[in-house]
Amino acid sequence: MTISRVLTIEDDHLIANEIVRELEGRGFSVDWVDNGPEGLARAVTDEYDAITLDRMLPGIDGLCLLATMHSAGVQTPVLILSALGDVDERVRGLRAGGDDYLTKPFIPEELVARLEVLLRRRRRAATAQQDTETMLCVGPLELDLISRKAKRDGEEIVLLPTEYRVLELMIRLVGQTITRTMLFEAVWGYHFNPGTNLIDVHMSRLRKKIDPPGVKPLIRTVRGSGYILA
Repeated sequence: MTISRVLTIEDDHLIANEIVRELEGRGFSVDWVDNGPEGLARAVTDEYDAITLDRMLPGIDGLCLLATMHSAGVQTPVLILSALGDVDERVRGLRAGGDDYLTKPFIPEELVARLEVLLRRRRRAATAQQDTETMLCVGPLELDLISRKAKRDGEEIVLLPTEYRVLELMIRLVGQTITRTMLFEAVWGYHFNPGTNLIDVHMSRLRKKIDPPGVKPLIRTVRGSGYILA
């Protein structure tokens, strides 16, 4: 089961400790910062599944932080926490880009429930996007999910079924090291057998097709770990 990562941006240490304790007790991984500038830096440069954002922060106001996040292309769902509970303030927060608004003081269980709703929405949106996806592209490499054909620099590459599955996995995880165990379980559907050269054979064939002589190699071996599509 994947652990959801939450960034909590909250300057009140008592409230922050309560949030962290409650979320970690429910199985979340939580990072906490107590000011706007550091919170913005974390939100923009790191990968989180959700953010809890205090409305009034030192350094950068919560709504300004939201606007900057969105201008930087950050789409992480945000739950605004604020002592400003009148209707106009809630509307301002939601219009600024907040996905939900919870007034302080709040019950920790409600905070968790609202975050879980935001996470479910995000997973559904990601699934819907994946379902409508028909083409994967990485630099000069294209993979058509409908025709199951690949191209590099416009030149078609003939792939065997297993090579196609390996390449699809590598494109979806571009930039990440893919271990031999991951390849076995995702492509062949069973656990890694260190005594077989099955992966070596298929990777050798795939690399000859994807990285022919005279072009910049896209597939690299990570010594002792696996492979990466860079």
